[in-house]
Amino acid sequence: MLPEVTFHSSALPPADRFECWRTLMSETHAPMDLRTENAHEFWVRQRNISLGEVTVYPLECNPVTFRRTPKLVRNSDPEAYHLSLVKRGAGVVTMGRETHAHSAFDYHTSDTSRPFEIISARESFEIIGIEIPKALLPLPPRIAGQAIGQRISSRDGMGALLATFLDQVTRDSHTYQPADGPRLGGVLADLVGSLFAGVLDADRSLTPETHRRALTLRIMAFIRSNADDPRLDIPAIAAAHHISVSYLHRLFQREGGGVTAAGFLQRQRLSRARRDLADPLYQGLPVHCIAARRGFSHASAFSRAFRDAYGMPPAAFRRQSLGLQAGREPVAAPQGS
Repeated sequence: MLPEVTFHSSALPPADRFECWRTLMSETHAPMDLRTENAHEFWVRQRNISLGEVTVYPLECNPVTFRRTPKLVRNSDPEAYHLSLVKRGAGVVTMGRETHAHSAFDYHTSDTSRPFEIISARESFEIIGIEIPKALLPLPPRIAGQAIGQRISSRDGMGALLATFLDQVTRDSHTYQPADGPRLGGVLADLVGSLFAGVLDADRSLTPETHRRALTLRIMAFIRSNADDPRLDIPAIAAAHHISVSYLHRLFQREGGGVTAAGFLQRQRLSRARRDLADPLYQGLPVHCIAARRGFSHASAFSRAFRDAYGMPPAAFRRQSLGLQAGREPVAAPQGS
């Protein structure tokens, strides 16, 4: 499990909730002047997940105003960038003379070296926050700083890829080992750097290593989204990303964590087929139909791959998972499958 600290206001007396959370936020981000109209009945839930030097924190709370004043900047500056993926709610960010509104599916950004004010709308909100040291970002500060304050969408491109990564890490944080934290933090730094570079059209300032890693992550996300299509193969994956097959293989050799592109595609298909076989909803769907709906064109190839991966044929796995008797045949496929 990744190192994690959980804060829930319901564990404290009402009079102490806001002040305790204010202290936590000053440690998570930087000293700030936090204000709320709900101090006496304040509600907040936050998890701080450590990814080495990077912190990710899912947060839900009542409306709040965050201020980082010039005096606070002079007194303490951890030299970090902040991003918030807005899951629910809306607000306004003011930095100097610029004011930007943000809403669900946007990112808002700030810089601990620059004064700012963030006012959330008069409703509770939900975000996934990121605190990342400037030194970790694979962009020169003069470049990265130009992205701060700009409105960035999480609906497509690198914004969507970063959102997928954040959702998975926060949802599955208990499945990772502590040693995975710094590696995940490095991936996150590369994704944020690529996001900023895309916003500024400054891709030339990224290192080749970051380009390769970001491209590999985009390809993996593409494979996950399209694995059920039986037409998806290695040439199709390469063509969709405007690269050669040989370069695709080299990317996975460098950044694939020991798995080939073909192996990653097959792993996605097998894991989904395995899940369907263990699901009572699909009990009436023949094995070859499950193979087909998960992208396998040939039932025999699916059976061999499944047995190699899980140590038993798919039909035997289904019987074991569902407690069926040997020899029992499916009688009907579920409607809408």
